[in-house]
Amino acid sequence: MNLKQRLLTLCTLALCLATHWKDPSALAAETTGKPQVSRPNIVLIYVDDLGYGDISCNGATLVKTPHVDRLAREGLNFSDGHSPSATCTPSRYAMLTGEYAWRKKGTGILPGDAKLIIEPGRRTLASTLQKAGYRTGVVGKWHLGLGDDKLDWNGVIKPGPFEVGFDESFIMAATGDRVPCVYVEQDRVVNLDPHDPIKVQFGKPIDPALPTGKSHPELLTVMKPSHGHDMTIINGVSRIGYMTGGKAALWNDQEMADVFTSKALKFMTDHQARHADQPFFLFFSLHDIHVPRLPHPRFVGSTSMGPRGDVIVEMDWCVGQVLEKLAALGINDETMVIFTSDNGPVVDDGYKDEAVTKLSHHQPAGPYRGGKYSAYEGGTRVPFIVRWPGRIQPGTSKALMCQIDFMASLGKLVGQPVPPLEAYDSVDVLPALLGESQAGREQLVEHSGVLGLRAGSWKLIEPGKAPRVFQQTNTETGQLPRPRLFNLEEDPGETRDLAEDQPEKVKELQALLQKIKGEL
Repeated sequence: MNLKQRLLTLCTLALCLATHWKDPSALAAETTGKPQVSRPNIVLIYVDDLGYGDISCNGATLVKTPHVDRLAREGLNFSDGHSPSATCTPSRYAMLTGEYAWRKKGTGILPGDAKLIIEPGRRTLASTLQKAGYRTGVVGKWHLGLGDDKLDWNGVIKPGPFEVGFDESFIMAATGDRVPCVYVEQDRVVNLDPHDPIKVQFGKPIDPALPTGKSHPELLTVMKPSHGHDMTIINGVSRIGYMTGGKAALWNDQEMADVFTSKALKFMTDHQARHADQPFFLFFSLHDIHVPRLPHPRFVGSTSMGPRGDVIVEMDWCVGQVLEKLAALGINDETMVIFTSDNGPVVDDGYKDEAVTKLSHHQPAGPYRGGKYSAYEGGTRVPFIVRWPGRIQPGTSKALMCQIDFMASLGKLVGQPVPPLEAYDSVDVLPALLGESQAGREQLVEHSGVLGLRAGSWKLIEPGKAPRVFQQTNTETGQLPRPRLFNLEEDPGETRDLAEDQPEKVKELQALLQKIKGEL
């Protein structure tokens, strides 16, 4: 056969293949009878302070989470999924920007009056999805700062979510235990009376004559602090920071889950009514199960663990409401739901709410050591479930995953790949996220008071100066003045430090961590 005949044969073969080949989307459509969605709606349910072991599908027995369990049953449950940090603000920063928070100063746990820490106009997960044609919304806890150095709570509050990629916004500025205790919708405080202006301050009192939780504990009618949290009294609970004014705008703690959930459902409903021709991204950032734990009365007493158990049930109800709404709108199969937490669990985080005395045999971090604030696995290993009916096959995965990779992975999914310099640390792990591969990240830097490095089954924890136990929360920090080494495959509870036995492995991981630190 001469060259011309060979080329003709190859061309004929290629034409046959092109004629009969069908992409996976087309095959899926033939199998299910439904067109395969290439750009799904995305609902990111981001819980606060929920531990790996706080849900029944991960082993909890004293509390039941049927709606989260349903997500796990119908989706992919990752056993090695992580938040970027062991505390809230840095996790949220890293998840939205694709950059480890430890690379940037000022990304620690923020006060309620902090200015926005994400540069306006910077690429974020939200703006990446916007570029792909998504309508984006955030509902719930923000805790990334608002405004600039001249922030006035009584006027237009900007920059904020709008300036970092969100089209709609209904948020609380920080946390329930910090002032200001008001909601911000779009760019203004909700229900603010202009004749009763808000003033917020951290550090020293606005008016030393006003009672605080420390000076007048008899005024604390709902819950008393166990440590700190003894400043401005609002709704019978003392908070961190000082606030005056805004009485008509104050939230009701017990109704917060209902308020946030109703806003999340409204975003989805309105979107389908007005913008059904485009996909949506909803960042549903729950305040539960953060302190102060004040569940709605209908959830009080639903567990034997007191308020902490009851707000887990309340959190699960919020998830159920989202799932019911997706079904009612007929968009279940068109929607990817991601369920995860901003850091590991904490039991006593500042209030006397019986969380310690009623814990019983419940293990908030599951089989892992530590929790919120800790360098041990319990600090960042969190619930991590993804459901997309018809596209993600139900099951479990051991892939090493991190929320910081949502930006690169979801960007790839929706046809908006993120340039590496615009998401320095976000890695494309889309095949693992979709359950098509068991290979996730090769390495992960875990962030608490010090850095830890995951590489395969090995984990290195840097030397640290903190006490072994953070006394206020009774949390093991995981820090010692020397490096620590664990093999998580053999010792997932990090009980055997191998640093002295394997000095070469310590040096290898230290060099790798230094390389990652210097990559920027």
